[in-house]
Amino acid sequence: MAEMEAKSGGGHKKGPGVKKGKKLSTRVDLTPMVDLGFLLITFFIFTTTMAQPTAMNLNMPKDTDKPDELNKVKESGALTIMMGKCDVVYYYFGSDPTKLQTSGYKDIRKIILDKKKITPVDDFYITIKPDKDATYKNAVDILDEMAINDIKRYSMIDPTDDEYKLIQMTEQAGGIK
Repeated sequence: MAEMEAKSGGGHKKGPGVKKGKKLSTRVDLTPMVDLGFLLITFFIFTTTMAQPTAMNLNMPKDTDKPDELNKVKESGALTIMMGKCDVVYYYFGSDPTKLQTSGYKDIRKIILDKKKITPVDDFYITIKPDKDATYKNAVDILDEMAINDIKRYSMIDPTDDEYKLIQMTEQAGGIK
């Protein structure tokens, strides 16, 4: 609460017969204001919602009686993307890595969309294979392309030794160091 304190002039006069008026000073007690502040902080802490955790959708293979066909992908719908050094992307369609083609990250979206247009949804599958020399940024860029292009079926695995040798030979032939 606020209080008014009155102090007397103490008998100091300026001039003959002039009385000095009493000085009034105010003092504000801030204790209730601190209590209100803590109540507001407590209210906002209890009523706020925290960020909800998000989970990535995981598409599991269908149950089948033939276990050897469980992880097979139709060759007509397969696209394999391999990432090399110096932001170079290698890709091939089907299961023949000798038909390796070279591209960049700017053009890979068009390649994915073109393949997606001509392939039935249930047959389309992308295999991502980061090279030992690929950067983390490259892997994130390819995963972003999967999200942007609404690709539901893809996997990320290591390239085989033959694919790795093929990438190295292509890089040497192209002068990539």
